[in-house]
Amino acid sequence: MIHTKSYILTELILFFVVLPVSFLFEYPIAIKAGLVLLGFIYILIVLFRFTETKFRINKDIDWKQFWKSTAIKFLVIALVTTCYVYFVDSSLLFYVPLNNPLLYVAILGIYTVLSVWPQEVIYRTFFFERYSELFNNKNSILWLNAFVFSLAHIFFKNTLVLVLTFIGGILFALTYMTTKSTTLVSIEHALYGNWLFTVG
Repeated sequence: MIHTKSYILTELILFFVVLPVSFLFEYPIAIKAGLVLLGFIYILIVLFRFTETKFRINKDIDWKQFWKSTAIKFLVIALVTTCYVYFVDSSLLFYVPLNNPLLYVAILGIYTVLSVWPQEVIYRTFFFERYSELFNNKNSILWLNAFVFSLAHIFFKNTLVLVLTFIGGILFALTYMTTKSTTLVSIEHALYGNWLFTVG
């Protein structure tokens, strides 16, 4: 497999810009799903064959510090989003868990397993392991990571979603850059994401 900088840069543009933007156009959902699946398989092959990624939990992780910082961020997010939903449309506040608890539990489970972990493998583990060498400045790759993570949600055609995912992208990128742990950033992502489903 080619590993020149031009190849890697082209790969970045195709996977993280062209592909998500293409979802704005109307073409069969089966083709879109197939492209995502093929892309994910490619990413896993690159991770396992050409990087040192092992998906093991680092024994040196400071779990106490992680939970402390995550709890603080979670409380801020919970407060801000609860106030936002209450003042914009209070009828939506905790609507799903209160009115359809079975659907709510299903959403949390499916989102955590089938959405959060793959996203973090792609947008944090793969992105930083694969493209860090293209950037001399850590801030540059952090902002780019947040941008492409937000861009991945462009198919929703919702400005609020793009803003929230950009902010989330910054938080998740900082966590991964600090811990180098797919597990920790997935936990953080699951907590914040599931809360958004909860609050409405």
